[in-house]
Amino acid sequence: MSHPHPELGLPGPLPADGVRVVALGGLGEVGRNMTVIEHRGQLLVVDCGVYFPDDSHPGIDLILPDFEYIEDRLDDVQAVILTHGHEDHIGAVPYLLRLKPDLPLVGSQLTLALVEAKLREHRITPYTLGVHEGMREVFGQFDCEFVAVNHSIPDALAVMIRTGGGTLLHTGDFKMDQLPLDGRLTDLRAFARLGEEGVDLFLTDSTNAEVPGFTSPERGISSAIDKVFRHAERRIIVACFSSHVHRVQQVLDAADKDGRKVAMVGRSMVRNMTIAADLGYLRVPPGVLVDFGQLKDLPDDRVVLVCTGSQGEPMAALSRMANRDHKIEVGPGDTVLLASSLIPGNENAVYRVINGLMRLGALVVHKGNANVHVSGHASAGELLYCYNIVRPRNVMPVHGEWRHLYANGELAVLTGVARGNVVVVEDGVAVDLVDGHVSVAGVVPCGYVYVDGSSVGGADEELLKDRRILRDEGFISVVVVVDSMTGKVVAGPEIQARGFVEDAVIFEDIRPTLEAALDAATADGASDTYQLQQVIRRTVGGWVGRKIRRRPMIIPTVIEA
Repeated sequence: MSHPHPELGLPGPLPADGVRVVALGGLGEVGRNMTVIEHRGQLLVVDCGVYFPDDSHPGIDLILPDFEYIEDRLDDVQAVILTHGHEDHIGAVPYLLRLKPDLPLVGSQLTLALVEAKLREHRITPYTLGVHEGMREVFGQFDCEFVAVNHSIPDALAVMIRTGGGTLLHTGDFKMDQLPLDGRLTDLRAFARLGEEGVDLFLTDSTNAEVPGFTSPERGISSAIDKVFRHAERRIIVACFSSHVHRVQQVLDAADKDGRKVAMVGRSMVRNMTIAADLGYLRVPPGVLVDFGQLKDLPDDRVVLVCTGSQGEPMAALSRMANRDHKIEVGPGDTVLLASSLIPGNENAVYRVINGLMRLGALVVHKGNANVHVSGHASAGELLYCYNIVRPRNVMPVHGEWRHLYANGELAVLTGVARGNVVVVEDGVAVDLVDGHVSVAGVVPCGYVYVDGSSVGGADEELLKDRRILRDEGFISVVVVVDSMTGKVVAGPEIQARGFVEDAVIFEDIRPTLEAALDAATADGASDTYQLQQVIRRTVGGWVGRKIRRRPMIIPTVIEA
C-alpha cells in the first residue's frame, strides 16, 4: 500500500499508453473533490468542488482546488464531468470557468441545473451536455459510460472511463440504499457487468469506510421526523444542506401530515429547491409551501422554516439566529431540527450554534440525540460488496480524510486485491496506470487556494498565520523616534497592547530593557530603521514570551527625526 513521500519530485513523462490520475482535492480531506485524468496528451476532469473553512482559516469564505497543474493545459481538457450537485463537487466550477468559460460541463439534469444557476451569478454561460444513466459519450481519448448511483441528492452518477491505456471506474459519492425515497437504486447490475469487462482502476468513495455494516436507508428516518413534528409546541426550524432534496422532501411530507406550512429561508435554499421542484425531483404537496412573508399571519404551531446552517457556518441563517442577528427570533417552545451529519472539522462551530439556540430556550434535535439523519455514503459492508462485484485489478480510494482512505484500502485488500495494487495517496500525488499496474509517479503543486471576499488566491498561509496570531495571541505596537544623525533614541518607546488580560502598566517593565537593547544596537553600528525594528521585535517578543507566555504580533515603528 503506497503513501505520499515528501521527497517525491515532479512526475516524469507519461508512457505513451499510460493513464495518469492526479487528485487536486478530495484526498486527505472531506471536500474540494477534483480529479484530473490524463491519456495521450488529453485531460478529463471529474468534479470541481470547494472545501468549507474551519476555525484555522479566519476570514476565509471558501477553499478551492489549486488549478496550477492544468492552468496552462486548459485547451487539452476534453470535458469536466460532474458526478452530482453537492457543493464539494461543483462549488469551484465558476472559478475554473473564469479561466476558460467554454470548458464542456457534463452531468445529469439536476446537477447541471444547479451548476447553471450558480454560474449565472458569476455571469458565465457554460457549454453543457446532459447525460443520464446508461448513456455512453466519447470525449477525445475518453469513452465514458454513466451509471446510476444512490446518494443524498437525486441524479448522482458514477462514470466508467475507457481509454487506450486501461479502464477506470469512478463511483463519485454513493451508497446502496435499498429503499431510496426516489426509487433510484445504485445500479449493481451495471457494476457487475463492468467488472466482467474488467476494471483496471477502481476509484471508490471512502467517507464511511471506517463505519461497519450498511448505511441505514433514508426512509427509516421519516418516523423520527414525524415524531419531532407531533411533539413540537411552536415553530419548527429545520437546518440542512441547501442541496439535500431528499431531506427537504421528508420535511414537506411531515408538514403536510401535521397541517403545517413551510417557508424556505436563505437564497441558496430557495434557489436549489425551486430548481428541484421545477424539474420534478421535489414533490411539493398542494398548499404546503408559502412565502416567508406569509408566516406572520399563521400561528406559531403551524409554521415550519427550512434554512441553511447545519454546519455552523457563521453567516448562515441558523448561526445568525443563535447569535440573535436574524429577523427570526428563536425562543422557548421552538424546535430546531439539525437534519444533517457533522462534516469533520465543523464540530466546534456546530456545537456552538446548538448551545446558542438552547440558551435561547429552543429544543434542539440532532443526530446525536435522535435518528434524524443518515449518511449519503457507503459504509464498509457496502464497499466490500462492491469490491466483490467489480473485482478491480487496482484500487485508489478517494473522497475522505487519511483515516478514511486507509480504511478503504484495507477493505480492498481483504477482498483479494493485492496490497501492492492499492494506492492510498493524498492531493497532488500522481498515480500512473501502465500495462495494468499502478504506481506513484511523483507529486505536483497542490495547495489551498483561498477565496477571501472578492479576492481569489490573494490570501496565503502567511496571512492566515497573522490572523490566527491576532485572534489568539494579541497585538503589540511599539513606536520609537531616533535621531537621524546619531541613531540615538530621542522619544519613546511608546507601547500599545491589545488582546491581553494583563493591565497595560505591566508593559512599562519592558521599557528599560528595550532602551538598553536599542542603545547597544546603535553602539554596534545599527543605523537603519529595519535593523532597529528587528531589535525591537526580538526584545519585546522574548520578554512577552517569558513574562506572559504569549506570542503576539509585534509591529515596531522607527521614525527618524
